[in-house]
Amino acid sequence: MKIQVSVPLKDQGETLFAGHVGAALAIGRIERRVNVGLFVTAALLLDFVLWLFILFGWESVNITEDFSTTHQPHFVFPSSHGLLAAGGWSAAAGVLTLLLSPYLKEARRRAAALVAGAVFSHWLLDVLVHRSELPLTGNTSVTVGLALWNDMPAALAIEAAIVALGLCLFLPKSGLARGKSIALGILILIVLMSTIIGMTIAPPPSSAAAMAGSSLVALVAVCGLIAWLGRVSREERFSTSLSEDRHD
Repeated sequence: MKIQVSVPLKDQGETLFAGHVGAALAIGRIERRVNVGLFVTAALLLDFVLWLFILFGWESVNITEDFSTTHQPHFVFPSSHGLLAAGGWSAAAGVLTLLLSPYLKEARRRAAALVAGAVFSHWLLDVLVHRSELPLTGNTSVTVGLALWNDMPAALAIEAAIVALGLCLFLPKSGLARGKSIALGILILIVLMSTIIGMTIAPPPSSAAAMAGSSLVALVAVCGLIAWLGRVSREERFSTSLSEDRHD
């Protein structure tokens, strides 16, 4: 099946990329014993699934006639971005976190709930910006979307505000060294600028495979860098754990 797509920024995908990262940072403030990279990966999980499924031909994205002015392709993505699917991916991520984080002890349940919430936050933010194309269940179900991208300046302003809020909530008490905090802030701002360029002046696509492949590379790179910068020392983690345990 041939799929036409828009590929801004060397074939990156059209998503609320920076906004999802900002939401993950805000969630990371709640449980600092978990590397914030996990929350960012969770918040971007639905896009990981989307681009993999596009490569496999299980979902699709098509260029629209008004793309040159809107930068909005049309997605068919019930298995990654449907409401039912998003709930399933959220639950799976939460259960996996619960099973694989024994070091958190009693806080495992909270961490699992936060990871599940980060995954589902993706769907909530996408409903805000997408046209009515996110299905509630399958391909033939009712679709939803508030189409904020129809007013791109407003959409990008809200996205920038989410990023700023996430940074302000997370960085002051992240436990990171000053250098890492600065580097993390710069990385997030680069992601925001890339998103803004991708939704405004980015060039046309080359191919579906190129878009999906480069989008996956970008997602892995951003999540990996944030996880690396988000590491704290054993002493800092122990201190944070003691402080958090007093409030559990």
